[in-house]
Amino acid sequence: MTATRSFTGAAGNRLVADIRGEGPRTALLLHGGGQTRHAWEGTARRLAAEGWRAVCLDQRGHGDSDRAPGGAYSFLDFAADAAAVGRALAGEGEGEGIAPVAIGASLGGIASLLALGETPEGAPAPFRGLALVDIVPRMDPRGVDKIQGFMRANAREGFVSLEAAADAVAAYLPHRPRPRSLDGLRKNLRASPDGRLRWHWDPDFLDGPRSVNADWERAEARLHHATAILAVPTLLVRGGSSELVTPEAARDFLAMAPDAEFVDVAEARHMVAGDANDAFAEAVVSFLRRRLD
Repeated sequence: MTATRSFTGAAGNRLVADIRGEGPRTALLLHGGGQTRHAWEGTARRLAAEGWRAVCLDQRGHGDSDRAPGGAYSFLDFAADAAAVGRALAGEGEGEGIAPVAIGASLGGIASLLALGETPEGAPAPFRGLALVDIVPRMDPRGVDKIQGFMRANAREGFVSLEAAADAVAAYLPHRPRPRSLDGLRKNLRASPDGRLRWHWDPDFLDGPRSVNADWERAEARLHHATAILAVPTLLVRGGSSELVTPEAARDFLAMAPDAEFVDVAEARHMVAGDANDAFAEAVVSFLRRRLD
């Protein structure tokens, strides 16, 4: 059974989450840029079956969460929200006082890694474990351009129909079988007053005054710092055919964080959970059993 609730972000912004499962062990799942909390449904079911409470969050400007006033979508803004929700989860339920584990894909991984790295000295960490899904501090710029190009292509003008949106996704992901039902895609779109369908995220996320692209050099330096001081059990899951994380970049990350574990999901690209959810979920559950049960 899934329950929906709201959290308060770092700027007083409303963040919406679906929660599946019960118990003292909590995992906070943070989606990638342009996705919503629904990207984690298969993983959340598996975690709940393992006795975890899976909290799948719509990050700021995505899904049903508030759009950021003034277009505040820097990576540090997302990190501040992740830390706020992590600390809120640590203060409630059966596991009161126990920080959640963060499972972050792409944007969500950047946010959770930065949240740990930006924790003030002497303050409790917002997460007690970390699973990074196809993201490291040094990303392949060609992959970034390809992903953001797809996201920008119809961000403002939208689609005339659900089928047109499905055609665009199929052209971008030719390796993935086209689903028989479009219900999952429908959750990522919203109807506009002009009758067109638009993605369920704020275009200012990419192109606004304080977008994720506005101050990347500073964010990259902070990510390297966060990696160097990682002090929680960490797993890096890479898509074997990732457009964003090269094998060399993964090795560099593991050299900076020698205690981190690594899994390469051979049949997946950047959207690992969407491409190979069973293999991905098994890798995460195995890590949680060994390091965080």
